[in-house]
Amino acid sequence: MLYWAILFFVVAVVAGVLGFGGIASASAGIAQILFFIFIVLFIVALVMRVLRGRAP
Repeated sequence: MLYWAILFFVVAVVAGVLGFGGIASASAGIAQILFFIFIVLFIVALVMRVLRGRAP
């Protein structure tokens, strides 16, 4: 998921440099949403790992 967020961010930057404002803002919005979903899932995975403990 982080890969997709970075990919959409790169698309947004390239589109912004080339002057395609609509595509740039849409790609940046998608990248932001995917990044926050990734962060939430990462935090949930860390909490579950701590609560579960280490494997023997």
